[in-house]
Amino acid sequence: MSRRVSEGAPEPLGVTLDAAGANIAVYSAHAEAIDLCLFDDAGEIEIERLRLPARTGDIFHAHVEGVREDRRYGLRAHGPYAPQRGHRFNAAKLLVDPYALAIDRAFALHPSMFDHRTDSAPFVPKGVVTRPRAADASARPKRRWDETIIYELHVRGFTKRLKGVPEPLRGTFAGLAHEAAIDHLAKLGVTAVEIMPAAAWVDERHLAASGLANYWGYNPIAMMAPDPRLAPGGWAEVTAAVAALHAAGLEVVVDAVFNHTGEGDEFGPILSLRGLDNAAYYRLQPDDPRRYRNDAGCGNILALDRPHVVRYVMDALRAWATYAGVDGFRFDLATTLARREGGFDADAPLLAAISQDPLLRDLKLIAEPWDIGPGGYRLGGFPAAWGEWNDRFRDAARRFWRGDDVGVG
Repeated sequence: MSRRVSEGAPEPLGVTLDAAGANIAVYSAHAEAIDLCLFDDAGEIEIERLRLPARTGDIFHAHVEGVREDRRYGLRAHGPYAPQRGHRFNAAKLLVDPYALAIDRAFALHPSMFDHRTDSAPFVPKGVVTRPRAADASARPKRRWDETIIYELHVRGFTKRLKGVPEPLRGTFAGLAHEAAIDHLAKLGVTAVEIMPAAAWVDERHLAASGLANYWGYNPIAMMAPDPRLAPGGWAEVTAAVAALHAAGLEVVVDAVFNHTGEGDEFGPILSLRGLDNAAYYRLQPDDPRRYRNDAGCGNILALDRPHVVRYVMDALRAWATYAGVDGFRFDLATTLARREGGFDADAPLLAAISQDPLLRDLKLIAEPWDIGPGGYRLGGFPAAWGEWNDRFRDAARRFWRGDDVGVG
């Protein structure tokens, strides 16, 4: 099939449907070219590979006629493979669009994602062209901080063995939306649930090598796509669960992991950002760009003081706020989000961007105020409007309830 490809527009980023097809826009400061790869309905066979013909600044773009909802797709980036200069381009690697709003399967590591020659496309999840509906923001309970009691839960773990939840729904957002799950939470007397990471994630390679899996989800790749293991129904399923919790008067806070990605250290797989523009997205060691700064202890950190990375995280936050209608975010290892080259800055670009954003600034914002980098413990150091997880209080409360000698304070 031959499709009409025109220049399209550099905004918005990602794949945007219109009456004639779709606009595709991809950020990369150092790539020489970007290909859009279209797949069959099963996401198995690459049926077309289209070069994005236009570039505006650092954004490659095109309009492709005839692209419709549910089309499976991926990206390939051309450029130098020169780790000594921070570049890891490899057109043999199919890349997940960082702006994909859905993927067609869960991530599973494969040797082709690591080597230099093998085409990884058969083993990489494909983006799914979709157009999710916005949630009803007016349904948010909007509880005050001083009346907020948060219950942290893992969607799979909470619903998997909960009596009353039908077996086919267990382990998913649909199970969380079930009346048995809602009734259980209501009886606890909590006012909010904090949902552990739900964006699409991948296993760390040392786990996969041992036949183990990352259960918790703190290793994301596609920040704007719900993981299909938790939400096989995509955004619609997530939105329905949030709406059910809201109807019961419960707020929903999502555990957001933006400090690092699941591409790991210099020995990790090429799945998305690393292949699109490694040097632009990640903070590399200045004296050895083959290696990554590792302030999160997970192999890499995102360079969250750079405009395009700030925008990526902001767009991901807006996606969860818009499509799911969540009431706030708990930011994993939040010190990393406020790091510049010289260290932590409470006025860092990402924190400043969140604080002024009309869609995000009035939501509940909670920092885990530490990482393992220099000066990483920042309890009390985040903006006044933010909440913080307080490990000192947590540990004192635990010692008290155990009967330890904790003194009087």
